[in-house]
Amino acid sequence: MLIRLLRTRLTSSRTSVITLVLLQGAQALALLCLPALNAALIDDGVLKGDTRLILTLGGVMVAVTLAQVACAGAAIHLGVRVAARVGRDLRAAVFTRVQGLSGRQLALFGTASLITRTTGDVQQVQQFVLAACTVLVSVPVMCVGAVALALGQDVPLSGALLVMTPVLAGALAVVVRGMRPLFRRMQRRVDAVNTILREQITGLRVIRAFGKDEHERRRFAAASHDLADVAVRAGRLQTLMLPLGTTVVNVFSVAVVWLGASRVGGGAMGAGELIAFLTYLTQIVTAVMSATFVLMTMPRAEVCAERIQEVLGTDPELAPPASPVRTMSRRGQVEVRAATFAYPGATTLALRGADLVARPGETTAVVGSIGSGKSTLLGLVPRLFDVTEGRVLVGGVDVRELDPALLTAAIGLVPQRPYLFSGTVADTLRYGRPQASDEELWRALEVTRSLDFVRSLGQRVSQGGANLSGGQRQRLSIARALVRRPEIYLFDDPFSALDRDRADALGAALAVETEGATVVIVAQRVDAVRDADRVVVLEAGLVVGTGTHAELLRTCPTYQEIALSQETV
Repeated sequence: MLIRLLRTRLTSSRTSVITLVLLQGAQALALLCLPALNAALIDDGVLKGDTRLILTLGGVMVAVTLAQVACAGAAIHLGVRVAARVGRDLRAAVFTRVQGLSGRQLALFGTASLITRTTGDVQQVQQFVLAACTVLVSVPVMCVGAVALALGQDVPLSGALLVMTPVLAGALAVVVRGMRPLFRRMQRRVDAVNTILREQITGLRVIRAFGKDEHERRRFAAASHDLADVAVRAGRLQTLMLPLGTTVVNVFSVAVVWLGASRVGGGAMGAGELIAFLTYLTQIVTAVMSATFVLMTMPRAEVCAERIQEVLGTDPELAPPASPVRTMSRRGQVEVRAATFAYPGATTLALRGADLVARPGETTAVVGSIGSGKSTLLGLVPRLFDVTEGRVLVGGVDVRELDPALLTAAIGLVPQRPYLFSGTVADTLRYGRPQASDEELWRALEVTRSLDFVRSLGQRVSQGGANLSGGQRQRLSIARALVRRPEIYLFDDPFSALDRDRADALGAALAVETEGATVVIVAQRVDAVRDADRVVVLEAGLVVGTGTHAELLRTCPTYQEIALSQETV
């Protein structure tokens, strides 16, 4: 999986990779030339007293060394760039794919796991690419070249190298194979720790309010111990690689020195040739041990690549249309026709043949008890999920056939749980329309009664609006939708955190500000929908009444019960 993933991601860096391979090969060949030159310098220069040859060969060795350093430096520079590019492209690809996944698919992966895959997993793959570009590429050249040149120095003695190389590679391969399942478990444990940590940070007030500090400490400690246990087991296997490789190399080094000494003593080879042979052995050892450290990262990188590919290989359920419609015949009109929807794994339908019509210049309200499907019905319009049966039309076009950019531009959504991104108030309000002027921002703040807590457009808003109250977050979320100036406003219980007086005042101001647009509002309080042009009543996912407030009070028992329970008749 790792190789397949990298093969697709390195396509754009083909020229850099080819250049890098050539540079690594050149520096490896330069290193391989030095022992042969050193052998000639000793046997033909030092032992024979030829000063001229010593100076000549010494100069050549200096030139070869400088060339090797230059090639190595250039290769490392290219390797860093290639690895950084791979990391950038992988993060972008994972982020883009996650943006297209449905809520159900996001829940299957989990928020903590997706964060880990986008950051930590990509980082592991990037580190492997860097190590492979700077080390692994030259290892085969060094090993093959050193064995070949050692054969040129002494054929019988080279048999030790021919045996040592596969033995060393096989021993290391066994260890690497045993590390792969441990790293797979390790990444899952990292996900578990991240999940618990996010829950505890988000729910810190609840934990303290219920006195569950010690319980959460034990819960986090258990997850940390599980991660540590797997990490220790993987670490033990990793620590085997260095002593195992060193043992194999030392055994064969002793054999080479013992056999080489007898051959030098018998005159079968020169002292310089033995030194060159030992240098080749050292080069093989250095190359293999360098590769060992890279291979130590490979099992974890393979697991991370599998996890990344799981995300990239998931096809979005809400796929954009192959031939999107880019025009609307009835701009601003919303129609829901016989919509049926069931959440994955649910035993009951969230919606059952629901109908709704909302026209420009009208306010359509959706009311019902908790769990009746109000938010689900509203979520079908911007295509947060697709209907199981039936159709949803915006501007006279089925949302499944409409250009996503056109659908998004036509809608301004105020969700039930407003989320504000970190930045200034101006950044928050311009989220849907970056070109909005300061005057438009102040107007939106005035309409939503936000001037009492917004001192300036540069005022900071923390992540999620944590430095604001629930009502303040709702008002800024409404202001953000107003700045967008869409054709269709979707308000999902936008006044739930406001007191009745403030909600009434805000509702009256919104009615003036959204005049001419299509407004669909979900509400639990009947008094919030008294003036709506049309009220749709939901019960257990089924539309049980449609009409004005006065009409429903006479004809719809469900609406009557809601009104009586709230004492608004």
